[in-house]
Amino acid sequence: FLDCPTLACSAERQQAPDKTAATGVVYERLLFRHWDRWQDGARTHLFVQSLDGGAPVDVSAGLDGDVVAAPFAGAGDIVFSPDGQSIVFAARLATHDEAWSTNYDLYRAPVNASAPPVNLTAANTAMDIRPVFSPDGGTLAYLATATPGYESDRRVIVLKDLASGATRPLTAAWDRSVDDLAFLPAGNILIALARDTGQRALWAISLRSGAATRLTGAGTVHGFDLVKNQIVYSRSDLGAPADLYGTRANGSRHRRVTAVNETALRDIALAAFEPFSFAGWAGETVHGYVMKPARFAEGEKYPVVFLIHGGPQSSFANVWHDRWNVQALAAAGYGVVFVDFHGSTGYGQSFTDSIAGDWGGKPLEDWRRGLDAALAQFPWLDGARVCAIGGSYGGYAVNWIAGQWPDRFACLINHAGVFDLRAMAYTTDELWFTEHDFAGPYYAQPALYERFNPALYVEKWQTPMLVIHGGKDFRVPATQGLATFTALQRRGIASRLLYFPDEGHHIGQPANALVWHRAVLDWLARWLKPDKPQ
Repeated sequence: FLDCPTLACSAERQQAPDKTAATGVVYERLLFRHWDRWQDGARTHLFVQSLDGGAPVDVSAGLDGDVVAAPFAGAGDIVFSPDGQSIVFAARLATHDEAWSTNYDLYRAPVNASAPPVNLTAANTAMDIRPVFSPDGGTLAYLATATPGYESDRRVIVLKDLASGATRPLTAAWDRSVDDLAFLPAGNILIALARDTGQRALWAISLRSGAATRLTGAGTVHGFDLVKNQIVYSRSDLGAPADLYGTRANGSRHRRVTAVNETALRDIALAAFEPFSFAGWAGETVHGYVMKPARFAEGEKYPVVFLIHGGPQSSFANVWHDRWNVQALAAAGYGVVFVDFHGSTGYGQSFTDSIAGDWGGKPLEDWRRGLDAALAQFPWLDGARVCAIGGSYGGYAVNWIAGQWPDRFACLINHAGVFDLRAMAYTTDELWFTEHDFAGPYYAQPALYERFNPALYVEKWQTPMLVIHGGKDFRVPATQGLATFTALQRRGIASRLLYFPDEGHHIGQPANALVWHRAVLDWLARWLKPDKPQ
């Protein structure tokens, strides 16, 4: 709490029992709730504790905002200077526009909190994150976007000379968005993490030219660390959960370091998968994957799960996902098809940007063409038994498909999906998502919101649907799922609602995750009726 002089004061206030029977809370500005919790006035601040003892000091004192920003930022947005005398961190202030601003800034403060933090990136009103010092401490590298209010804008590596204050965009000519970075000991190369065509790879970036050299192949690198000129990284793909790997900084001598799940997976049949591509909207190339059932037999036909990713600026990539695990669907006897439709990441910024103002346009064309292409290329897929499933934007897609493509699917599954874009615009927590993609708030662009509003096409719905939602979901509020189920029931369409009162946008509790998977597999089996359940 900002008015508490010590951590003990904040802890005492949070733990103190309520001395009144009243429960009302007054708010005077957004963001009054975020992700899965209501704001209580407390802020996350950054404290430094000396190993020699003494009281921790708040190096972010005076900032009204979370350090680092909630709910997903972490230690990667905090870095000590090489001499240990200062610390740089990312923060987003709780100003009046907090709910529609992506203005994350980098602040520098002495580790003893002897001076207030100084904003190093005030000139940029978009996002500045992931700071790293050069080995000599003279340069700060970080990631920056250029468009205020657009979280999925391309993240460019920027170099800041800490003596002069001059900045230089290093990767402005590279049409990929960087997720993380670190200096090699010599200080002339940055190791970066970035998506590329369904993969997430490590790259070596020259500080002289900005040229990017790819260091890893297929699969998804989740994170990495440097030990001198060696890189240790975590990697997975659609056929294998994450393990640690190592390589030299020049990309040579790749080797696997761990086999954490080797025993657990020894007797499990894992499904084969392969990439494919097709001409999507306007003939532009769209990429995707097809996964066979785990115990595939030549000459057999298999029902199909058509998986649609959320975001929408995201990717269903070559990754072992802990929630949307494609192997779990393949193990139940299904072929799985998923495509990175227009709006996905890892294919250049214009491809990502193309979904803005067009949530139900280009993507729908890609889904139509992608499913047709997969059925033509992989004849073992049974086009008469297909179910579409998606979460978040993917859940929106399911609702949109229900009204725009009502005769194609045997069933639908909607997790945390948008039903009514007008209600979504006024009840979601982070307004920048909708306000960027629909060119402003609802009251300024009602026609654009309503153009792709699933709620307007309920009279065309006819496909059985499973609806899943969490009661603590403030990104896509639970009323969106309840409204979807109400519309289905009122239309007399076979439907089922699975509601988790204690979950948010994601299902995080293991017991609830089991319930989720059982419900999904039961719905698929009911409508697709695999010939040989596995």
